[in-house]
Amino acid sequence: MLLTATDAGRIALEFILAEWNILEEDREWFVIISSRLVGQSWYIVELAIEGFPDRWYVQVYDTGECDPNYTFISPISGSEGYIDLTNIPHLVAEVLVSERNSR
Repeated sequence: MLLTATDAGRIALEFILAEWNILEEDREWFVIISSRLVGQSWYIVELAIEGFPDRWYVQVYDTGECDPNYTFISPISGSEGYIDLTNIPHLVAEVLVSERNSR
């Protein structure tokens, strides 16, 4: 049975939360922007942190597995500073700093 777009979104979100060991109380910061079927057997799920332009793109296969090689895109580079991260939980800010620095 093929996953629904909603299922794929939840699977991708759980994957990113587990990947970064996000605490239960910080999980509401992460949101599913979109989930779309590509071809016949996988979805591309777009995830974000509420209120930020940074995006994760995760492939979710109809088996429920995520491709570990997700894509992170941000208009903000690590060299531009982190003034935008002062009002979010420390761990959530750490994730964004790490992802922005690794691109």
